[in-house]
Amino acid sequence: MDSNLDRDNLHKIVILNPKGGSGKTTLATNLASFFALRGPPPTLIDCDPHGYSMRWLSNRSPQRPKVYGVEAYEHCTHAGKSSQLHGWPGSSHLIVDLPAALPDDQLYYQTYDANSILIPIMPSEIDIYSAARFIADLMLVAQFDRRNRNLAIVANRTRKNTRSFRMLMRFLTSLDIPIIAQLRDSQNYVYAAACGIGIHEMPAHRVKQDIEQMDRIITWLDNWRMRRLDAVASARYEHVPRAEVLTPALVKHDR
Repeated sequence: MDSNLDRDNLHKIVILNPKGGSGKTTLATNLASFFALRGPPPTLIDCDPHGYSMRWLSNRSPQRPKVYGVEAYEHCTHAGKSSQLHGWPGSSHLIVDLPAALPDDQLYYQTYDANSILIPIMPSEIDIYSAARFIADLMLVAQFDRRNRNLAIVANRTRKNTRSFRMLMRFLTSLDIPIIAQLRDSQNYVYAAACGIGIHEMPAHRVKQDIEQMDRIITWLDNWRMRRLDAVASARYEHVPRAEVLTPALVKHDR
């Protein structure tokens, strides 16, 4: 990997959640698939010890648009080594799939230079509680500032008109963090994962609803430079009170 790339033109996207099974790899691989289709080839960094993203990449046909893969578990779990991770020459997107249960001392190293951070959250009480604790740690331990406008939440495997969905949406709307998409509990993602593809590479009539939500994520990501400029302007010309830290007490049961 080239350490001399122009970091100003490399979009680093970090996907994280402390709980396994939240949909990090689903999000990472579908983004990699989309950016590969659009070009140039993105770099997908797999920091999970199970190597799910690399397994997806091994299932990908050589005839498909190129995705560069990097197996980097050791780099992502040792202090300071995240700075050694770079995109392959020509990549304009660096997608980092972080492992579950990331140590607190790694939160800063893995997020401080990210242009975009995505947190997928599932609609269950335990997932919401875990996410609440994690976001609090992100702000306290990693010194994350929501005014940077580089963090967004993706509601994953949602089923509308259910108790769990209402609970999830009530929790998410309590945050001063944008909810940019609601991914369905769809077998299309399962099929895509097994074939080493993304939903944008599947027949349009089959994935119409799924692509609509994924495109919302893409739109938010594509605005990363504008979000960065807005954050700088806000910090320079506006006085914003210190953000209140979220705690698990904000998670309330649906009655």
